[in-house]
Amino acid sequence: MEAEVLCGANASNMKFYFNEERYGILPKAVKEELKILCVLYCADVGGAITLGFDGEHRLRITTLSPIDEIGAELKVKAMQTENRELFEMLEEFSRQFDR
Repeated sequence: MEAEVLCGANASNMKFYFNEERYGILPKAVKEELKILCVLYCADVGGAITLGFDGEHRLRITTLSPIDEIGAELKVKAMQTENRELFEMLEEFSRQFDR
């Protein structure tokens, strides 16, 4: 599996993106939770964020140009801790889905 983007948001154009073609099968509640996470990140620290999977189905969070670098790092760490179960479920889904 090549690295793939699951979803992302951008503060400058106030847009949220979800890779519906690849991950549209995910439950609506999961999609909404991902949207909330991404949009809140952008509202809090600016810049852009993407959530995606690396080649080994591990969820990766990538940020770009946050207004507050330190706040961005802390926000990502908090996001990983608070949403550990969701992120683990998404990784398992990615492994199963790619078979």
